Amino acid sequence: MEKKFDFVKSCILEMGFDILSEDPDEEIIIISDEESSISNLVIDCEDPILVMEQVIMPVPQKDKDNVYKRLLQMNREIVHGAFALNEEENLIIFRDTLQLENLDRNEIEGSIRSLELALSEYGEELVKFSKN
Repeated sequence: MEKKFDFVKSCILEMGFDILSEDPDEEIIIISDEESSISNLVIDCEDPILVMEQVIMPVPQKDKDNVYKRLLQMNREIVHGAFALNEEENLIIFRDTLQLENLDRNEIEGSIRSLELALSEYGEELVKFSKN
């Protein structure tokens, strides 16, 4: 039976994404696609789930409460995944998780396309936050 890591990697390649690096032992792939603003998206096969994370930007130091409020409002509109904070609370990330057991290509693609859509819809607003 094909390892989930190999399956995920083959799906990523079929979708035409550039694999920047991979660690088969840790079951991690890092992809980018400049055209769709995907940059260093980490895809980690952490059985029983697939974790996708991309750093969006540092947490702005001004007006944090309004930034956090707006991120929660944005999350309501995101199809898959959500904006979140890293554990150190200094980075805004996009994060999505999927079950590995019955994972198919459509689910992987849906999560990545959701990130693309979120960045296209909210990118300018996020850039404004980062300049405050």
